[in-house]
Amino acid sequence: MNEYLQEIRALTMRWVRRLSREKFSMLFTLVQPMLFWLIFFGNLFQRAADPQVTQAPNYISFLAAGVVVMTVLNNGLAGGVDLLFDKENGFLERLMSTPINRTSVVLSRFLFVTTITCLQVLVILGVAWFFGVEAVTGLPGIAVILLISMLFGVGLTAISMALAFSVKSHGDFFSVLGFLSLPMIFLSSALVPLQAMPAWMSMLAKFNPMTWAIDAVRSLILSGWAEALPKVGMVVMIMLVFDAICLYGSARAFRRAMG
Repeated sequence: MNEYLQEIRALTMRWVRRLSREKFSMLFTLVQPMLFWLIFFGNLFQRAADPQVTQAPNYISFLAAGVVVMTVLNNGLAGGVDLLFDKENGFLERLMSTPINRTSVVLSRFLFVTTITCLQVLVILGVAWFFGVEAVTGLPGIAVILLISMLFGVGLTAISMALAFSVKSHGDFFSVLGFLSLPMIFLSSALVPLQAMPAWMSMLAKFNPMTWAIDAVRSLILSGWAEALPKVGMVVMIMLVFDAICLYGSARAFRRAMG
């Protein structure tokens, strides 16, 4: 077990060192594009959004939860990119020929992506606080937001790694990534509440795990524990099922790719 933990730690630090050597990448990883959704998109639609429709004091307050979960979505779906490049340049094959447990490669990637995602979520919540959006559930609520983010991120990272092990080139990978991410964003309650959507979009959004995550996070930010607890309980169950399915598919893709 000690050797296994050392392998995970060493491989995780490899991702950290790679990021730390790329100063601009490190900066833009933390201050990433989703932050601009909160700052620019939120302020742009501040007057256009009807508070009676969004059920929030202002549009930035409503959008904050959506930006948090969109950040998790983008990070999770991009989580397999570095593994894909390792596969293309032959490093992954050489790594697999060493006497290490193969699952440590996958777990180290999960650990790295989850850590970066949690840091980004904290940055977004900090910027939201600067614009007057403060989680009414306090620090315990922020901890639950991080938990929901981690649960959702595990399934998304599993999807990304399954793609990385399955596709032949990074061009195919990014094509599938773009095809998945945009429908998930627009068929969710990230930008508008379900009741403001066309009926067919609202129906599809209810089958999107992202919607459940956003609604739970939004309740933790805006409504308080009385309304949030049932949604948190529901989203945890949904995410556990979602993660189990995604991890199963990712494990099969990994075994198939590694022969």
